Amino acid sequence: MVRQAVVVLALGVPWSGGAQDHGTQPAEINAPPTAQDWAALAKLPDWSGNWTPFISDQNRRIQADPVPWRPEVAEQVAALVAEEHAGRPKGLFVDCLPEGMPSWMLISHNAMEFLFTPGRVTILGEMDGNRLRRIYTDGRPHPPDPDPTFHGHSIGRWEGQTLVVDTVGVLPESYLAVSEAVGIPNNGEMHVVERFHLVEKDVLRDDLEITAPRILTRIWKTTRIWFRQRARKYEIVEGVCLQGFYAERKDERGNAVFVPIPHADGNPVPQSVRSSP
Repeated sequence: MVRQAVVVLALGVPWSGGAQDHGTQPAEINAPPTAQDWAALAKLPDWSGNWTPFISDQNRRIQADPVPWRPEVAEQVAALVAEEHAGRPKGLFVDCLPEGMPSWMLISHNAMEFLFTPGRVTILGEMDGNRLRRIYTDGRPHPPDPDPTFHGHSIGRWEGQTLVVDTVGVLPESYLAVSEAVGIPNNGEMHVVERFHLVEKDVLRDDLEITAPRILTRIWKTTRIWFRQRARKYEIVEGVCLQGFYAERKDERGNAVFVPIPHADGNPVPQSVRSSP
């Protein structure tokens, strides 16, 4: 398996050619990485392979590192827990929306992999194309006014063997979740700092510090553990959430097509009650 790693590189450089518009600052461009940039990757930790979450430890951490919910938010959480125990889980992640940050790191049950290139770390998840994080390590700052997204804007730096990741600009609708049925939208102003590092050859630790002043009384510090899987049976597989909303059929010309399946509350309607086949 090809060794993958990442290095902090200043790839953004001022553009010196062309006319300037009314005294504005020259645009920055990304210079192509050099052979030395690529060679430098080999000096950093080996994070190749596929990583699967330590799910039982996820559950243990909820008790070991209790979430400091604000009192009014704790009441909402308690109601969600009661519904889940009663067999009526809310189901936070419906309509194929991304889990987003920090829920992906907190409650994922799927594998992920790291793609390390000069100036960036890319985290790829197993479920849907929406599980993708870009962590810029080229020295750039956060945008002064980032457009909010599910995974936010992430910049990283290396401190020895540890990758420190700073994330802002997360959509207020993105959940701070402790399970797939229990979580509260962060409601804005969330800030996540992570420290990824190997604790053993095939054990990766993600220490998180989550600031969410709209729903938490203080910074929540917790940890998630990931195990490296090198066997080929653990290769990342394609998962397309919306594919389950369609049936494979043939059209009038014999072409293979997807036909929508009626749904209610995110679940397919039984064939017996559908209005059409």
